[in-house]
Amino acid sequence: MFRRTFWFTTGVAAGVWATTKVNRKLRQLTPESLAATAANKALETGQRLKDRAVGFALDVRDNMAQREAELEEALGIQDSPELPAPRRYAAIENDRSNPKYIENPTYSYNRNEDH
Repeated sequence: MFRRTFWFTTGVAAGVWATTKVNRKLRQLTPESLAATAANKALETGQRLKDRAVGFALDVRDNMAQREAELEEALGIQDSPELPAPRRYAAIENDRSNPKYIENPTYSYNRNEDH
């Protein structure tokens, strides 16, 4: 009697385990689950590529600065010349002394008009 109970219980446990495994696999193979898995893989791959690109850009920047220092030393350039300040242009729209100034223009200065 004990043997029959043991094998019956073992069979029930194996059946429950197999059913659980099959149902879990079926849920993984639904279109929604496959799409979510593919999206997650794509995001992970994109993040890895981004991390590698950032690392590569930092390496390039460091090597560029090192090479620039080597070239400055070889050419005897100690201080980089300062660049002049950017020019600022006065607006000519409201400058009445400008001969191109028009009191009542027939066109609009609104760049967003008709766009």
